[in-house]
Amino acid sequence: MTAPRPAEPPSEDLSRLAALHGVATSYRPSPDRTVAASATAVTLALAALGVDAATPEAVRAARAARERELGERLLPPTLVGWDTRTPAALAALPEGTRLHVRTEQGETLTSAAHLPPGVHEVTATAPGGRTARSHLIVAPAGLPAPPGRSHGLLVQLYSLLSRRSWGMGDLGDLGELAAWAGRTLGAGFVQVNPLHAAVPGAPSDPSPYRPSSRRFPDPVHLRIEDVPEFAYAVEGASGQAGGGDRVRALLERAARLREAVLDEGALIDRDAVWEAKREALELVHEVPLGPGRRAAYEDFRAAQGQALEDHATWCALAEVHGSDWHRWPAGLRDPRSPETARARHELAGRVAFHSRLVWLTDAQLTAAQRAAREAGMPVGIVHDLAVGVHPGGADAWAQQEHFAAGMSVGAPPDAFNARGQDWGLPPWRPDRLADSGYAPFRALLRALFRYAGALRVDHVMGLFRLWWVPEGHPPTEGTYVRYDAEAMLAVLVLEASRAGAMVIGEDLGTVEPGVREALRERGVYGTSVLWFERDWEGDRRPLPPDGWRADCLATATTHDLPPTAARLSGEHVALRDSLGLLTRPLAEERAEADADTAEWRELFARLGLTGADASEEAEIQAVYGCLLRTPARMIGVWLPDGVGDRRPQNLPGTWDQYPNWRLPIADTNGRPVTLEELTASPRLRALIDVLRQ
Repeated sequence: MTAPRPAEPPSEDLSRLAALHGVATSYRPSPDRTVAASATAVTLALAALGVDAATPEAVRAARAARERELGERLLPPTLVGWDTRTPAALAALPEGTRLHVRTEQGETLTSAAHLPPGVHEVTATAPGGRTARSHLIVAPAGLPAPPGRSHGLLVQLYSLLSRRSWGMGDLGDLGELAAWAGRTLGAGFVQVNPLHAAVPGAPSDPSPYRPSSRRFPDPVHLRIEDVPEFAYAVEGASGQAGGGDRVRALLERAARLREAVLDEGALIDRDAVWEAKREALELVHEVPLGPGRRAAYEDFRAAQGQALEDHATWCALAEVHGSDWHRWPAGLRDPRSPETARARHELAGRVAFHSRLVWLTDAQLTAAQRAAREAGMPVGIVHDLAVGVHPGGADAWAQQEHFAAGMSVGAPPDAFNARGQDWGLPPWRPDRLADSGYAPFRALLRALFRYAGALRVDHVMGLFRLWWVPEGHPPTEGTYVRYDAEAMLAVLVLEASRAGAMVIGEDLGTVEPGVREALRERGVYGTSVLWFERDWEGDRRPLPPDGWRADCLATATTHDLPPTAARLSGEHVALRDSLGLLTRPLAEERAEADADTAEWRELFARLGLTGADASEEAEIQAVYGCLLRTPARMIGVWLPDGVGDRRPQNLPGTWDQYPNWRLPIADTNGRPVTLEELTASPRLRALIDVLRQ
């Protein structure tokens, strides 16, 4: 049997063309190793950017055209100015060039010096009449550090059920948790999973990291009873006979869903929860808004504009034609087609329904952040921005000109995953983003910062480059495509500063040299997980607390990792073995995990955090006590750790084999724990007391 032939590397001409468009022709999985990308991957990535590189002749023609374009242009499509500094591209314009600046605030200027923060339009006219127009993003030099040091809670909202929720945690539960944690625990923040709108279906994808839309939230998180009109959705108020009976039936159904999870060991059934809430919201929608509420709703619709209209239209069309717009009738695949305009008119009632749901959800998200701030939290709710969107969802349909057709985001092979990863998320086209002045990214951030005290950016390295995997190819046959990181960071800093919010980047795993430094320069925090903090360039032993960075959120685990109790006991290895996920014999894996944990236990003992024969609860307290000894300005407590939960919320590499994203918070015996029980838990309070010393 012969080994497969290695993929053909790019030619010199193709490599030069690729470099002109930000497409990589190699990558480094480790500092001492360089791997060439295949010519096929590079060619297909260029094709997704609208560049024909299919033949040697096409490559030469495309390269000549690109070099000519770059050589002749006065300005790039987007410029960045930090604080009051003039962008280098403007300073390098030919002598005698006239500038015309139209600021975001509506002023007209003849100089780009000392512009206010915002996104402005610059027109440059060089001697001889050559003219160029460009977007100019002016952002503060960096985000200020949050006041003081704080600790907070990390939780997957769906897993946090109260005795009032409908089978999964909701925004009412979030507000209650934030108010209690701020007032009772002195917490500075609560971080949740992405609450983006999901792709509907039966069954739907329970992962919060593959949403239909990142800009708009999912109404499945609504606390139905907190919608003002719900009180009037009864017979006589809604004008529909039997309305009161229907409401009572829905409340009984909600109770059954809740009790099934909390009392009978059932998994969280997001689809069943949404079906019950949708029926309730249909009743609510029949209740006319009062004059003040109507005015507020119309203001919201006007402010959200075309984006909200598109999102609601997609939702309405998905009810008729299914949730993958690629399979819709041809005319409906274009959001600007006459057929779509007709369908929007015909489905006006459903479009209005889905628009109203966005408004209601936005209001409850805002209320949760308000509750957090009123409880004394300096940050409040930390929301999570997923790295991308579902290819068949609302954002990909409405903004398809900004996405790279035929490409998916993923990760190259590395020491932890020899096959690489394909996340099934279409990447943004960097050229189209630049041409638009990063309009989609700005609008997305502005929407999320409406109700966020901070934003966690999943895979923050994606602001710099993303691994593009061509459709139909394995992730090993992808390549990196570079983004204008300065522009992406400028937009992020600009929108966060406008909202008075902070940004936390998820920078775990393989990080390109210079990325963490660039983020730190702009005031973007990183993420440090205890078990990964080792002296990798030295003895590779656990990094002592005084060697950690300060500008980070430090924690013991994440939604993709084992809870602390499972890691300390080694149960995470047994779980992976039971699901056939180990690549080595169980004894080897267990020995390595035990050795890893033993080194950390030794450090905890050396720091005086544990004694001989420490209990599991004491050891978990030692883990967080170690975090307290670091200079990290934010310390996050994985809420399930507070009650000894042993089950990960998500087990990468599994789908149906493990109930990812469907588990409620549970105690050390696997018994679901309600929000009410959590807030009364002596064990959780004792853990938080460690951080309040």
